[in-house]
Amino acid sequence: MSEDVKAWYQSRTVWGALIAILASLAHVAGVEVTAGDEGELADLVVSAVGTIGGLIALYGRISARRQVR
Repeated sequence: MSEDVKAWYQSRTVWGALIAILASLAHVAGVEVTAGDEGELADLVVSAVGTIGGLIALYGRISARRQVR
């Protein structure tokens, strides 16, 4: 991928929108989520997705059957 293109799961905007939808549903269920909480959740999710992706890549390399030269 070029530098100006990123996967959807790396986008704070996408995660922010998903979290806003979930916050609206939580509000209906009686749980209060502030805008500040939504921003922090978006940052946390983007960081977690990056970390999980790195761990999966590392596991894939360690468990691979072929050597890297």
